[in-house]
Amino acid sequence: MEILILFLLFYNLLQKVLTSKELISLGKSTLIRMPRRGLILHTRTHWLLLGLALLCSLILFLYLLECAPQTDGNASLPGIIGENYGKEYYQALLQEQEEHYQTRATSLKRQIAQLKQELQEMSEKMRSLQERKNVGANGISYQGNKEQAPSDLLEFLHSQIDKAEVSIGAKLPSEYGVIPFESFTLMKVFQLEMGLTRHPEEKPVRKDKRDELVEVIEAGLEVINNPDEDDEQEDEDGPLGEKLIFNENDFIEGYYRTEKDKGTQYELFFKKADLMEYRHVTLFRPFGPLMKVKSEMIDITRSIINIIVPLAERTEAFAQFMQNFSESNFHNYTLVSLNEEFNRGRGLNVGARAWDKGEVLMFFCDVDIYFSAEFLNSCRLNAEPGKKVFYPVVFSLYNPAIVYANLDVPPPVEQQLVHKKDSGFWRDFGFGMTCQYQSDFLTIGGFDMEVKGWGGEDVHLYRKYLHSDLIVIRTPVPGLFHLWHEKRCADELTPEQYRMCIQSKAMNEASHSHLGMLVFREEIETHLHKQAYRTNSEAVG
Repeated sequence: MEILILFLLFYNLLQKVLTSKELISLGKSTLIRMPRRGLILHTRTHWLLLGLALLCSLILFLYLLECAPQTDGNASLPGIIGENYGKEYYQALLQEQEEHYQTRATSLKRQIAQLKQELQEMSEKMRSLQERKNVGANGISYQGNKEQAPSDLLEFLHSQIDKAEVSIGAKLPSEYGVIPFESFTLMKVFQLEMGLTRHPEEKPVRKDKRDELVEVIEAGLEVINNPDEDDEQEDEDGPLGEKLIFNENDFIEGYYRTEKDKGTQYELFFKKADLMEYRHVTLFRPFGPLMKVKSEMIDITRSIINIIVPLAERTEAFAQFMQNFSESNFHNYTLVSLNEEFNRGRGLNVGARAWDKGEVLMFFCDVDIYFSAEFLNSCRLNAEPGKKVFYPVVFSLYNPAIVYANLDVPPPVEQQLVHKKDSGFWRDFGFGMTCQYQSDFLTIGGFDMEVKGWGGEDVHLYRKYLHSDLIVIRTPVPGLFHLWHEKRCADELTPEQYRMCIQSKAMNEASHSHLGMLVFREEIETHLHKQAYRTNSEAVG
């Protein structure tokens, strides 16, 4: 029925259009002189109308068939073919979609409220200007409050950016003075300060935090999609020549930190799936509206990374490391042998200076580290020669024999790489993993060769960067894991090194809850025996 009605509508519409065009093109005199030819044209017009109406109806019918919902009762639900999903899975999926739409709705409401507020402020400004004009016309001089003037307000906000550690590093007294970043994606936040209730990886529970991150991502998209003339980015076209528009699905990762007396800094990275370049946007909230610091395009396709790993013995760990290395399609290796007592700083120094082909990005790594290809991109994005060095916080895994004590054998390493309270912790006291350019490393003076044995050399290098003008990017990253291994603290270590070694050994073993289960094992077993005895006695009675 709908197709027939649409057919008649198309027919009538085309008849009216073509009839009007026919009258305009032929003219009145032509119709009077050649009535037979007009009749032929009129007949052809009707057939043309009929054909066009049929064609449009056919196209619309095919479109309706294509867009009609599936009514097949045997159609499979979303998921992997052949895999059964329980009710909880689909409830969680629906809940996640609902949260996404609620977040979007909240964002739109907030934007409407902001527009209303801006409109009200603009009306007040116009009223104020009109009052000044009237006062000036009456010959009375106006002395306004400079702190309330819009130009002075903007000047103050920009001074907050200049005071903050956004464009240039601040010289800090020690490693305790640095303000670390926290990283986030569209759905999760990776945070350092957990306390007793927070988790190393979680969805932002507090509404203000969710709204803040949504607003920041939307502001970053606005900067990219509507760039200013001073932005360092080129206009790109899509595959069909249309303007390239970024959306929230193109958001890769972000970092934020707050200097409590200045404001919050946001570093945002966007990337289209079919493009190689990243879009980087820096925003700053000086306890007021967000202000764009810069917007630039970053091409990392030609950025080479030298991964430098100092090693003495540890052949099994090295075999595991090389297996991960080979899976990431790396093929170029250089072995530098030193016939001397092992010194981590000495090994990294030699490895850093072995490259003689110009500027290069270096990743100082250990044999117990498992990293992903995505982490290497983060390394490229957060290190800049003469400006920034990257100190990622590693997620350190606990002893798998304790974490997976309920299993016969621990799962493969790839299945242990999860961010859970009982599986590991953010190793915020470790500074051994770092990405920096060779020129910055040489300028800063490299490692302190006076440090012998285990530990200490990485902290010295970290402090050198903190005392310089370089910006230190310190943030937890999801693609960098420290694999558990048994640690032995040698007697030859100094008291300070031995204390650090024992502290590291204790923290690496297990979470508080698992360590508590080990400490109170006898008490727990006694309780279980009493419960079993009481149950048996009640059954006999």
